[in-house]
Amino acid sequence: MSILVTGGAGYIGSHAVRGLIDKGYDVVIVDNLETGYQKAIDPRARFYNGDIRNIGFLNDMFSKEDINGVIHFAANSLVGESMVNPLKYFDNNVHGTQVLLTAMLKSKIKHIVFSSTAATYGEPVRIPIDETHPTHPINPYGEAKLMMEKLIKWTSTAHDLTYVSLRYFNVAGAHPSGEIGESHNPETHLIPIILQVPLGKREKLSVFGDDYDTKDGTCIRDYIHIEDLVNAHIKALEYLIEGNTSDIFNLGSGDGYSIYEMLEAAKEVTAFDIPFEITARRAGDPAVLIASNQKAKDILGWSPKYTDVKDIIKSAWQFHKKFPDGFKE
Repeated sequence: MSILVTGGAGYIGSHAVRGLIDKGYDVVIVDNLETGYQKAIDPRARFYNGDIRNIGFLNDMFSKEDINGVIHFAANSLVGESMVNPLKYFDNNVHGTQVLLTAMLKSKIKHIVFSSTAATYGEPVRIPIDETHPTHPINPYGEAKLMMEKLIKWTSTAHDLTYVSLRYFNVAGAHPSGEIGESHNPETHLIPIILQVPLGKREKLSVFGDDYDTKDGTCIRDYIHIEDLVNAHIKALEYLIEGNTSDIFNLGSGDGYSIYEMLEAAKEVTAFDIPFEITARRAGDPAVLIASNQKAKDILGWSPKYTDVKDIIKSAWQFHKKFPDGFKE
């Protein structure tokens, strides 16, 4: 059984490729290497270098491969960039998904697992956030992801296609081997930014505001380990292949950690006294974001194994010590 992974050279996609192959799946990767890395590609997979907006490229790839399902990661994913260049996000993310779906229908591929985001919810009106929470994105990245969800949903309604949309909270950590992990340029995620201090890549951590209505004044987020996330994608794929109906699931640990708690955990893991400074709040940062993951537990039979945030940081630290500059090419 062959599975196509779009964006399989990226952070999450490369881990999903390894997880699928380790479970016995035959994997095909499509990636244009805009934000992915050749070094992250598993040599056991077949790699096609190309853009999902190119219908001819996709049709040619599908004609050569017997694909049974698609896991769709290919997208731009920087919130800040989306605010200043929204058209890039609607073109690459939304239009790219439209072209992918068109090619899938032509090749009669019936299952897609979609990499969505908690950014579809916008400012939370209740905590924890479950799948019935209103969706009011506050940036073009979240808006584009919500449009992609709806595009897939209406395509499913009109055609013989089933889907699962997975709305992630804060994905973190690295593969247990330490060979692949987070390598973004620029880096915007908290854990790798914290770890840049003991690596000598930055002098101190900037904490954006300490006057939020939380237990210690800093923002609280829900962190899910990349390996738990991959496990959920495989379960979602198998759920569809078994003939179940389309659905949407949150993926998070269900626990919230403040910036200060993350900092203390990182100090313990690295044995390094990480200095920090308080700076102004960032616009649009909610005080608390925590997932309800009960639906994924009940329907997919999934639950996170990495329940201690220090274990997530340990795996990230192993990768970043090995690749302190990331996958620079």
